[in-house]
Amino acid sequence: MRVLHTTVALALALLLASCGGSDPEQPARAKAPVRIGTMNFTESQILGELYGQALQAKGLRVELQSAVGPREITNRALRQGLLDMYPEYIGVLLSEVHKVEARPKSAAEAYRLAKRLEERRDFTLLDPTKLSNDNALAVKQSFGRKNDVAGIPDLKRERAVLGAAPEFRTRFEGLIGLERLYGLKFRRFEPVNIGKGLQYPALNDGKIDVAVVFTTDPQLARGRYTVLRDPEGVFAVNHVAPLISQKVLKDNGPKLAAALDAVSALLTTPVMRAMNAKVDIDKRTPREVADDFLRAQSLK
Repeated sequence: MRVLHTTVALALALLLASCGGSDPEQPARAKAPVRIGTMNFTESQILGELYGQALQAKGLRVELQSAVGPREITNRALRQGLLDMYPEYIGVLLSEVHKVEARPKSAAEAYRLAKRLEERRDFTLLDPTKLSNDNALAVKQSFGRKNDVAGIPDLKRERAVLGAAPEFRTRFEGLIGLERLYGLKFRRFEPVNIGKGLQYPALNDGKIDVAVVFTTDPQLARGRYTVLRDPEGVFAVNHVAPLISQKVLKDNGPKLAAALDAVSALLTTPVMRAMNAKVDIDKRTPREVADDFLRAQSLK
């Protein structure tokens, strides 16, 4: 499996595409590899490995472009034809890509809406997983007790420092929604690489007061942090589903969707949290963790 670790590969592909077409001297391949991208955080990278290795086990060729970047970059790469698929989070897909800010009444309704919107663009969503990884705000328990902070509305009394990824500034599931629905303004915004879990050391050291977290982060199980209630629903429920080109599905036949759906059927929130811990806490690689899981489930 070919792995590209940064956005450099995509930038190079854009440059080459702008310089001309394909080489007429190069023989055509019978079947192009399925190009899978991932976003720049642990869980997405594990998911990319799970889907990619499952396809390889069925004899399909795969190129995995790992840690392409945040959704804004990964989704653009998909639209521009530089990727064929990536594991997507349905709630954020609706709010940040399709600008649907009103939350659907259920996860099933959100999935149907997202799938319908994607199919207008020649993409689709395959079967959703039972895994839901939601964005949230968290504080140290000691900060919450001292300042009587248990929910996002309580932050309005504080002059807090927020740690989040840079793209959080411009998202509805970010500063825009927090200001619009809660009237929140933070004393300072501190860019933090939450994809590498650096918000937790920053909280521990007092560099930030509030952090954006993922609800499947294994660090949250240690009992040191409080995930803040979100009564206004700034943060969506985020079930995962593969977002994929309809052309690629057609070109590869039913075994591609079947292989991906077989993986998705096994993914739950506790299962994913355990795999995240093996990478973030035990320091194993996403590739190793995915390989172990697929073998244990007889998918390799």
